[in-house]
Amino acid sequence: MELTLRDVRRQGRLGCVIIQVVNRFHSGQPVYYQRWLTPLLQAACETHPIVVLTGARQVGKSTLLQRAEPFCHWRYHTMDDFDALSQAREHPASLWAGAYEVVVDEVQKAPELLMSIKRAVDAHPGHYRFLLSGSANLLRMKSVSESLAGRAVYLVLDPLTLGEWHGQPAPTLLSDVLDGRWPEEGVLPETPPDPIPFLRRGFMPALFGLARPEDHLRWWEGYVATYLERDIRQVSQVESLVDFRRVMVLLALRSGQLLNQSEVARDAGLSQPTVHRYLNVLEATHLFERVPPYMSSRTTRLLKSPRAFWSDAGLAVFLAGYFSADELSKARELGAFFETMIYQHLRVICGLLTPRAKLHFWRTQSGSEVDFVVEHGRRAVGIEVKMTDAPAYRHAAGLFKFLEQHPQAVGGILLHGGRHIQRLDEKIIAVPWSLLTG
Repeated sequence: MELTLRDVRRQGRLGCVIIQVVNRFHSGQPVYYQRWLTPLLQAACETHPIVVLTGARQVGKSTLLQRAEPFCHWRYHTMDDFDALSQAREHPASLWAGAYEVVVDEVQKAPELLMSIKRAVDAHPGHYRFLLSGSANLLRMKSVSESLAGRAVYLVLDPLTLGEWHGQPAPTLLSDVLDGRWPEEGVLPETPPDPIPFLRRGFMPALFGLARPEDHLRWWEGYVATYLERDIRQVSQVESLVDFRRVMVLLALRSGQLLNQSEVARDAGLSQPTVHRYLNVLEATHLFERVPPYMSSRTTRLLKSPRAFWSDAGLAVFLAGYFSADELSKARELGAFFETMIYQHLRVICGLLTPRAKLHFWRTQSGSEVDFVVEHGRRAVGIEVKMTDAPAYRHAAGLFKFLEQHPQAVGGILLHGGRHIQRLDEKIIAVPWSLLTG
């Protein structure tokens, strides 16, 4: 079965949605974007007594919980409120007295609350619904894993996608190809936009309400300062914030590249164990991820070097010191930053599949490589990313090698910056990258 060109076009813009967003911004109301994760969150809360929503600070968790149905009608507490935090520590059950559907935001600040929630759920099966949210990866907190084991479902909210900003539904390109449905060849009415403005600004929701590049820079400056001075102290003991910031910069310059911890430790003047611990902190706070390689043997998958990716390409660009469009356009890391932007969207889309799809990359010792491999059950799709607006057969060389060594894979997708949707082989198709981002 093939999709029509009309089915896969994602270039249209919902002007009314954008106008509403602009009006809300100028009226002083918080800007609320419909998030692709919301239906999964709603479904999880219908069938599980405890649902945990995590994600980096400022990705929009609190806004979603206060604006989306049905959570906007639930009793809401945030542990950023000192009174609520004191109540949680002294008399936790009083937080849900007389209520059966409760949202607790920034719950990592009150881990002692979790045991009371566990007791309430166990004592009254089917009676309570708790939606817990936090900026730290609560799965990594021992108190959470022990208290909520077997009782909670975990979901992650990522930075805003371009499709969410445009008010578009989640694209089906990846799920369609995984199911063997290929887009019809054709030409989109518009070329995908220049990615450089997006890479400079970033994808945190608050950034979309700031018009000037200097405002974006100031926002990121404050974000990093708050992260260093406040957030990481909640999840780990960091001896030197200066050293930690230096590691962040070195990792930003390596976003999208193979990660060599020894090399980072040498350049930072730190020990390998210290760098390893800092990497774990960045992952625990959802700012960074190590993407593992894809191999035929699952038992050896973790024995190879991962690729380093920041959860927001704009943060990587800021940390790397590219503050102007001219500097960024000439940066040797530009292609890697663009791949980081694609990674962001792939990560979100993988999270919408049930169960969540796994994201990898593929590289041989001889140098053949594919930027991403999406694995869902026994099915796999290779994805190559090129900034060119004129995709050619040679750009798919890595995909051909990948399919040659993994003939069981469904196929390959070549994402590019042009307008054409064209088959390069029976199992390889070239599509504009905007069909993935929405």
